[in-house]
Amino acid sequence: MAEIAQHGHGVRGMKPETLHSFDGIGDPGKFGVMFPHLVPLSASDDALAALAKAMLDAPLDGDEPDPKGDNHNIPAGYTYLGQFIDHDITLDTTPLDQQMADPKATTNFRTPALDLDSLYGDGPGIHPYLYQRHPDTLQTIGKLLIGHASESADVQPPRKPEPPITVPALDNDLPRNQVGHALIFDERNDENLAVAQTHLLMLKFHNKVFDRLAANRPDLTGIALFKEARRIVTWHYQWIVLFDFVERLTEPGLIWKIKAEGRRFYRFRQRPYMPAEFAAACYRLGHSMVRETYSHNRIFNPMPGALANGTLNLLFLFTGKSGRIDGELGQGFPTLPSNWVIDWRRFYDLETPQAEKEANFALNFSRRLDPFITKELHTLPGGPGDNSVAAREFNLAFRNLRRGVQIGLPSGQAICRAMGLTPLTAKQIGAGPDGKVAVEQNFGEETPLWYYVLKEAQHYHKGERLGPMASTIVAETFLGMVHGDHESFLWQRSDWKPELPSKIPGHFTMADLVRFVGETHPVGPVPQ
Repeated sequence: MAEIAQHGHGVRGMKPETLHSFDGIGDPGKFGVMFPHLVPLSASDDALAALAKAMLDAPLDGDEPDPKGDNHNIPAGYTYLGQFIDHDITLDTTPLDQQMADPKATTNFRTPALDLDSLYGDGPGIHPYLYQRHPDTLQTIGKLLIGHASESADVQPPRKPEPPITVPALDNDLPRNQVGHALIFDERNDENLAVAQTHLLMLKFHNKVFDRLAANRPDLTGIALFKEARRIVTWHYQWIVLFDFVERLTEPGLIWKIKAEGRRFYRFRQRPYMPAEFAAACYRLGHSMVRETYSHNRIFNPMPGALANGTLNLLFLFTGKSGRIDGELGQGFPTLPSNWVIDWRRFYDLETPQAEKEANFALNFSRRLDPFITKELHTLPGGPGDNSVAAREFNLAFRNLRRGVQIGLPSGQAICRAMGLTPLTAKQIGAGPDGKVAVEQNFGEETPLWYYVLKEAQHYHKGERLGPMASTIVAETFLGMVHGDHESFLWQRSDWKPELPSKIPGHFTMADLVRFVGETHPVGPVPQ
């Protein structure tokens, strides 16, 4: 990166004996730290709460966010792809008090690899409930289960046709049991509708690859066919993460550059670990990307004539884990209503022809990578809804800041110095109303790492992508996780290129994946 090349400080805190390698037989993986010799940042809850309060992304009018805060380089689908990826690589069930005692010994129950274990579990032999059965033999086959979205009425004011136009039942929900709980390996992927539909998209991606492979490779049958389909899906997913997702967050070409020059900070002997600097700070960038409202499909969007706006609150309500089963709607919707099936053209740039766009069509962009978090995440469900001390616990910004302090993360400036980068100055940290509060709370010289990551992105790139420190940590971590997986394309065939149909041969993006699956907007256009 250009910013890295300009700074000549020596790299500290990276002696060989400090490198982390968690290689115990049968060990599911560990959390560790990249910079073990750095002093943890100390801060009071009051100071962190004041900073968290200043990190509010205030809406411009009603629920609608100020469009100046949109990041036109990253469509909103990548926000929830990022959440899906997070669930694929991390699962920490250790109580926070134990993490405070020894964050490096916290068990990560998800393999720190981009291997889609959140999708496949341990395969059809161990987790058959994830897979389809042959209708005659009832034996599991190598395709993943797909659920059904139930028929729903589409009565859109002010049109109100008679009889009501309905959206038919669609094969576009997660598979569910009789009470609506998703039959997936990681239930966190049913906690909001956007990540649930992303998981569904990946289920359909596998099934499409499986059918294509079965048609083209008659020599493959049974478990061999499943394993080859899984390899193709996983390698294309790894490519998307590295060269579509990560390089959108950092910069084009960075992954190949680090691969050629070698990872300097995320290093391990044999088996990858999950760095606390990445998991508890740098990769929490996604919280800044969340929008308050979405143009979800032709029925739920902010435009006049829609049935309702696609608010973040509704995205949580229409899921099995967060809302529909135990929330306000009770058990009236054991499956997703079909009018809530996502329109992928509104979440990824599929270069939709003008003739296909409805009057209410809009591509959702993520919010900028900056220190401002949407108001819905400042008042999580279950809180008192006031300014009391108890309300802090329901402010995601406060939770993130405090978690970094509790597990002993160093300041952003300390990590920059250890990486040989010139840190932001107190004046640069203090820019803007949020920065003023940061300086008032004595965070100008030594800043909480998560806040520093967002401030760095705002300072260097106006929030369109990460700054030099966070870019390096995020890119090295993802590259290392893929390279450390002996089943990955980097380990098995480092010169491999995607072979599935794509806009650019030898490349593969989320837009290519959606087009390959072929269900860009299942609910269909606005009826005439």
